[in-house]
Amino acid sequence: MRSVTKRLGAAASVVVLAAVFSQAVLAVTQVQDDRGVWVSVPDNVGRVAAISTFAADTLVALGVSPVAASTFADQPLPQFLGERIDGATSLGPRAKTNLELLTAVQPDLIVAIRRYTEPYERQYERLAPYLAFNVITFEDSLRAVRQVSRGLGLQEEGERLNREFIAELERLGQAAPGGVSAALLVSSSETPFAYYDNFLPAYLLNRLKGVNVVGAAPRGDDQSLGYRISLEALLALDPDVLFVLPSIQQQAYRNNPIWPYLKAVRSGRVYEVGQHWKEGAGPIARGYILNEMAHLLYPETFPAPAMPEQIRSHSLENR
Repeated sequence: MRSVTKRLGAAASVVVLAAVFSQAVLAVTQVQDDRGVWVSVPDNVGRVAAISTFAADTLVALGVSPVAASTFADQPLPQFLGERIDGATSLGPRAKTNLELLTAVQPDLIVAIRRYTEPYERQYERLAPYLAFNVITFEDSLRAVRQVSRGLGLQEEGERLNREFIAELERLGQAAPGGVSAALLVSSSETPFAYYDNFLPAYLLNRLKGVNVVGAAPRGDDQSLGYRISLEALLALDPDVLFVLPSIQQQAYRNNPIWPYLKAVRSGRVYEVGQHWKEGAGPIARGYILNEMAHLLYPETFPAPAMPEQIRSHSLENR
């Protein structure tokens, strides 16, 4: 009888240990992404792939080295992250991920930008838990950083990064003198694309007491980026400063005979900014954008920020 009891006790211990081990293995954190999907992220994930420069930025800011990352244009990896992303596998342009390379790195988690990856979400979900975020607005940025950090078990660090950015934004906004207008343009075609107020750098412009001459997105549509604007319409708005986001080819609209008559061109205040302005919702990129924009808008008030020279903005029209 004693031996039977002993065997039963041992069996019970095995069951308890197995249950504990199973719970440890299956421990997950539920994270809701911007598709509205609740994603089960395993605790202590080790290999995270970044299908967006926002994701790579956020991971690096949290002290996590991505195993793979998307790129801008012809850059092998997001240049603005510097040495902090060395060793990651390049997945190609952020709008056209190389799925073979992604499969080869065997990620435990994929963090992506929603608009580029949602049509292929089933393919990503077969590889690993997949989080997709909108990264257009200021609120998008705060929410996405919060959710990514939550999924990685680093929520306090993510909240700290958001608090510090908000504090810096308030500090610079209070010190900004105002009285300057600007527009943000992109495209290599003959008609540039101009960004609405909800686009994160344009939002920062307004918080720095500048005026985005393009104005707000249609009511209730905070995910629209902007519209194509004719040079005639841009001349009618005639901003003091132009921020030009880079294109692989030279901007054809700069050959328009109207271009030299723009106030920003005549005063030499047309700046080609770094690639990170295109997807600046991550903690590192948004900090660079905020501080450099403050300096370019108000050079007598704010000194040039410390940042890698290769990503610093430069004048397109020296006058």
